[in-house]
Amino acid sequence: MSIKEKTVKQKNRHQTLVSRFMTFLEAEKNASSHTITNYSVDLQSFFNFFKDTEIEKIDYLEIRRYLAFLSEKDFSKSTISRKLASLRSFFKFLTRENLVKENPAVNIATPKKDKKLPIYLEEQEISNLLEAPSKNTKIEKRDKSILELLYSSGIRVSELVGLNIEDVDFLGEVLKVRGKGKKERMVPVGSKALDAMKDYINKRDDQSELGALFLNKGKTRLTDRSVRRIVLKYARRISLAKEISPHVLRHSFATHMLDRGADLRSVQELLGHQNLSTTQIYTHVSTKRLKESYEQAHPRA
Repeated sequence: MSIKEKTVKQKNRHQTLVSRFMTFLEAEKNASSHTITNYSVDLQSFFNFFKDTEIEKIDYLEIRRYLAFLSEKDFSKSTISRKLASLRSFFKFLTRENLVKENPAVNIATPKKDKKLPIYLEEQEISNLLEAPSKNTKIEKRDKSILELLYSSGIRVSELVGLNIEDVDFLGEVLKVRGKGKKERMVPVGSKALDAMKDYINKRDDQSELGALFLNKGKTRLTDRSVRRIVLKYARRISLAKEISPHVLRHSFATHMLDRGADLRSVQELLGHQNLSTTQIYTHVSTKRLKESYEQAHPRA
């Protein structure tokens, strides 16, 4: 067999294994489309590196060599950690299916991530942003309700675009949100966000149709990217100096909740975090702000 034929054979086998793994993630693990896409991209990158190598010959040292290659290419620690998690999960599946004898990625330590405090907006900056869409048009009423809802509920942008009209309980003032791993949770919503959504829905000319809550001009569901563009549009309108994205509104929601006395467990539930440690980064933000206030105000600080 020629080198070219060997490469084609390995490539086909790799693709078959990845395809089986994706089916497993979707059917048995109920993984989100976002997770499936990321794992697929990660494994494609992995097999581009090991295009001529039989899967059974990829051991602990080979994976370490791949991670070193990623590091040399200046991939961030968080990206390398995610790719390693993809490999652990993939090889775990292969061992379960008796396609390899052991998981070569299981004992490789995850790179320690650089801790970065999340970017958030001050309360006045949030107020200015939420008031930016002020025109009496369907588009601006939609955009206002999007901004209000992101800050009022702290939901992810992927959760926002997945909302249907029937997911909003206007009387109970809660949302039914489908989060990571398709897990559902109920999230409280403030009156201003609810009023903004009512204004937008009343302005829509398709009120008889239940379906996506937020629509684009073509009357189809908004995408994550569309919401990012909307947030940037109004940040520019008020000349906001900070880097901004829908996730910054989520960070601001969590930071302001803790600043005003909410307990960490409650904020964890609201954000849909599986681990409390993920939520704890916002306590660092609040502590940082307390220290700044102390240093500015105390005469002997």
